Amino acid sequence: MTRPDRMTAYPSDRVTLREVGLRDGLQIVKSWPSTEAKIDWLTREHAAGVRHFELGSFLPTARFPQFADLPALIDAANTLPDLQASVLTLNERAMDTAFASSISEVVCVVSATEEHSHANIRRSRDASVALVRRAVDMRDAQAPEVVVNAGIAMALGCSITGAVAPAEVLHMAEACLVAGADIVGIADTVGYAGPREVATLCDGMTRLCGDRPFIVHLHDTRGTGIANAAAALDHGARVLDGSLGGLGGCPFAPGATGNVVFEDLVYLSERMGFATGINIDALNGIRRILETEIPAETLYGALARSGPPSNLDWQAH
Repeated sequence: MTRPDRMTAYPSDRVTLREVGLRDGLQIVKSWPSTEAKIDWLTREHAAGVRHFELGSFLPTARFPQFADLPALIDAANTLPDLQASVLTLNERAMDTAFASSISEVVCVVSATEEHSHANIRRSRDASVALVRRAVDMRDAQAPEVVVNAGIAMALGCSITGAVAPAEVLHMAEACLVAGADIVGIADTVGYAGPREVATLCDGMTRLCGDRPFIVHLHDTRGTGIANAAAALDHGARVLDGSLGGLGGCPFAPGATGNVVFEDLVYLSERMGFATGINIDALNGIRRILETEIPAETLYGALARSGPPSNLDWQAH
């Protein structure tokens, strides 16, 4: 049997922007949009040209009720053409549910540091890599077309140990690739990094991955998110995560301002010469869903304040 070409979802010759607001953006909120509003958000962003979404996490709904409607979102995503829908999984039970759900992509999490790995998922780093390998085996048996994505948390600084050596991150990334992951991501989980650190790590990831793309997931905790995204693009990254309105944040960084603003990331990519195919004006309109549904949550974004320049041809061609 011919093995599916799963990486057509992430072509290496263009920039891909992943909307993670429905997952990362909602993981620590005190209130969340209704299922209908989430589906409206998903559908309207798809119409605006967004094609990659993290829809949620298969976590215990008693602790994370904001993800209780994840099956409904998956069903809605499956009605939209060319949409790559991913879910976060942390154990075999969640993986089994994910592979049975007609999802496009399963995200596994490993940690760059041993200390964070034990604190976050009560597993060693080696055990986390073994779980990636188990996900690949389950995928091959149950849903061969599904992408297995291994995200490396705390890759640019750890809330427990502080600085993280790039060599440690590259070691974990290589281990995940050897385990069979289709794509690997590096995450500035607590927003510690500046452009220099991002550039160094992306250079290493480019050497490691070759023609295979890798994901960069940035948080804007200390205001360096968009500068870090520019550094990532300059140093080989072609897949970046963002969240509408900069919604979200990390449970390990109280007061964090969340992910890089998706709208601003689109504008940055276009200004750097990477055509995204995404309508920024439409994104600004979609923010009203969040303003209406979760008015207590703070939204961020320079494009929301100023809009793109009306007298300048700023889009890539």
